[in-house]
Amino acid sequence: MVLLFQYIGTMENSLAVKLFESLAQESRLAIFRLLVEAGPPGMHATAISDRLVLPPATLSFHLKTLCQSGLVEVRRNGRFMIYRANFSLMRALIDFLAENCCASTPGENCGFSTRDLLRGESS
Repeated sequence: MVLLFQYIGTMENSLAVKLFESLAQESRLAIFRLLVEAGPPGMHATAISDRLVLPPATLSFHLKTLCQSGLVEVRRNGRFMIYRANFSLMRALIDFLAENCCASTPGENCGFSTRDLLRGESS
C-alpha cells in the first residue's frame, strides 16, 4: 500500500519519530537525499538503483519503507514507477525541529531560518 498525501497541520511527536525511523538506515537516507536532489520530477527505480548501486530487491524494500512513512511518493508513468520526495512533509519535519528555536532566549537570533535552509542559504 502506498500513501500519497500532502502534509498540512502541526506535526505530532509520534509522526516525527516515525519519519526519523524511516530515515535511520544508511541506504534509505541515501535514497531520500537522492530524491531530494532530483527535485519534483523524481526518478524511476532503475535510475535510483544505478546511481546508488543497490540491487533491485534491496531498493524495493527501502522504497516501500519510505513510501509507507509518507516521505516518498510514487506514481506510475507507463511501465515505470516514478519516486519523488514529499517536499511538504520534509518541510513540516524541518519546521517541527525548529518550531521553538531560540524561544527561551527572546531577542536572541541563532541565525537559523528554515526558509533559508530549504533554499540552500544561511542567515
